[in-house]
Amino acid sequence: MTEPPRPLDALNKARDKRVIVELKSGKQYIGKLKAFDIHINVVLEDAEEHVNNELQKKLGVVFIRGDTITTISPQ
Repeated sequence: MTEPPRPLDALNKARDKRVIVELKSGKQYIGKLKAFDIHINVVLEDAEEHVNNELQKKLGVVFIRGDTITTISPQ
């Protein structure tokens, strides 16, 4: 019998790929997922901040606290 997938397994598959991280504030960060921990704190590389689907600024490497995130999805 196989185990059901776990949330951290999905993040592991997305490592080194571009993802969209949506925050409770409505902002989106798009970048390459480099690292995460059990609290879903994430580090993105080549990150861009988007508000209302418009690029606001290019940020480079960012750390995002897991308790501010609503969704993480592959781009």
